[in-house]
Amino acid sequence: MALTTPSQSPAIVTKEIDLTGGVPNVPTSTGAFVGEFRWGPVQQPTLVANEAGLVERFGSPDSDNTVEWHSAAYFLRYSSDLSVVREINGAVNGWDSDAGGSGTAAAPVVKNRDNWDNQIGALKDSDHTFVSKWPGELGNSLEVQFCTADSSGTTDFDAWAYKGAFDAAPDTTAWDSARGSSKDEIHIAVIDAGGLFTGVKNSVLETFPFLSLSTDNKSSDGATNFVKNVVNNASEYVWMAGFGTSHTTPPFSASAGTASTIAKNKAKTGTVTGSMRMANGSDGSALTTSEYATGFDEYEDVDTTLVDFLIAPGMNSQVDQTAVVNDLVAIAQGTRKDCVVVTSPNRAAIINNANPVTAAVTTANTFTSSSYLIVDNNYLKVYDKFTDQYIFIPASSSTAGIMAATDYNAAPWFSPAGPRRGQYLGITALAYSPKKTDRDTLYKAGVNPIANIPGQGVLLFGDKTKLARPSAFDRINVRRLFLGLERAIAIAARNVMFEFNDEFTRAEFKNIIEPFLREIQGRRGITDFQVICDDTNNTPAVIDRNEFICSIFIKPARSINYVTLNFVAVRTGVEFSEVVGTV
Repeated sequence: MALTTPSQSPAIVTKEIDLTGGVPNVPTSTGAFVGEFRWGPVQQPTLVANEAGLVERFGSPDSDNTVEWHSAAYFLRYSSDLSVVREINGAVNGWDSDAGGSGTAAAPVVKNRDNWDNQIGALKDSDHTFVSKWPGELGNSLEVQFCTADSSGTTDFDAWAYKGAFDAAPDTTAWDSARGSSKDEIHIAVIDAGGLFTGVKNSVLETFPFLSLSTDNKSSDGATNFVKNVVNNASEYVWMAGFGTSHTTPPFSASAGTASTIAKNKAKTGTVTGSMRMANGSDGSALTTSEYATGFDEYEDVDTTLVDFLIAPGMNSQVDQTAVVNDLVAIAQGTRKDCVVVTSPNRAAIINNANPVTAAVTTANTFTSSSYLIVDNNYLKVYDKFTDQYIFIPASSSTAGIMAATDYNAAPWFSPAGPRRGQYLGITALAYSPKKTDRDTLYKAGVNPIANIPGQGVLLFGDKTKLARPSAFDRINVRRLFLGLERAIAIAARNVMFEFNDEFTRAEFKNIIEPFLREIQGRRGITDFQVICDDTNNTPAVIDRNEFICSIFIKPARSINYVTLNFVAVRTGVEFSEVVGTV
């Protein structure tokens, strides 16, 4: 057998060294979006794969948030990877309407799970029994129905409107029975009383059968069966704050007993069914630049959030658009260094503006000069089936989607523009279609035109970044090529952390990087490369600083922006070889 400890006498010991690892394939098509939604967690990045998932997690749009909702939805026409952060401005959760008996309970604001865990102790159970899961008016549609075990001999369960959602009447759990207690069970049903979630009033959203009012109650598998714990761990619609001890008529009460001392007959006598309707929830006000900044702060940490596109919202004013965009550029270029910002001009610059080209250029000139910023010029007219109206949304989310689709269909180092890869999907019209002279003006300013090209459709007709100086990085494909290379090679570089800076480690790392770059070269991303990782850049001084240096030289492939076609008329009798090269 192989020796696992140092031998005490001459022996042959085998050891495996794995040099087969390489540079991993990394995703490069994840969008990041911050907006106003009717439902869902607040200040918590949530991955959404499609429009149905957007509805499930953040609700359908209304007239107040239809633009932002469809901006997110249109990215999902191109990619199945969108991270969404919901932001609010003054929104509050709905809560049971008889809280405190007099309806004077403080309005709760529960942003997300962590927020709930941190503030649950501050919510008085005398003020709140149930609270809607997330802030917003949508929570007011919820109602909690309950039925406790009956110790009075009446048959309230049989007359309960939601009897059919449960197998039998609540009675006594095995846990409590074994400990000399009885009548601890309760059924909970969460109802869409207003019909805002399902479209049908009084629909059953979720049920929690045979829970216990005993605080220490356990199910057969050892998990907690205490009603408050189960609801808070599993419900998609409500939190349970407490037991309403100051309600005019407490609907039910909990046992604070232990396994050895449990109060008997915990359920009320008399009526054992009841309901609590949520009320007082509010959507708050429209988001300002401050809320957007707070939302996008969730994407600052490159180690916890995977992001390729920071999709800027469409603000109304130029000042606000500039503030939001430049804040995002600071994140992309300064903090993360692994993603790009995609934006359209402010809304007032394009919609109902007599000179949108000049306005778009004016706005773009206020943005930070950066290869991490990509600017388009337009708004898209789309149909909102939820509100039955046509709306204009910023093109930025679709522009980011086109780049994501390019990753799927080709590679990040291909230009996302033109008839092959730059087509916008599902739109009714453009706010305006720039003519050739307009496109020239826009492109000179680093704004990528979106135009309706006859016979080809609505296309992204440019591939510039907003870098003001001439550089390879003033093209989208080059910037995204380097972002992909840097992310993948950085992950591979983790394998040399804490190893020795010697010839073996350098050769090992070089042998990992070079095949990866040859593959990219074979896929037309780069034309040539060189990797230097030896004692010329890992000098004794570098080694003594516990550093490791690998220099990677790249010649990126360049996209075609200008096509010249020379048509030459040649006299009869003249050989082509006589004139080729002369014109």
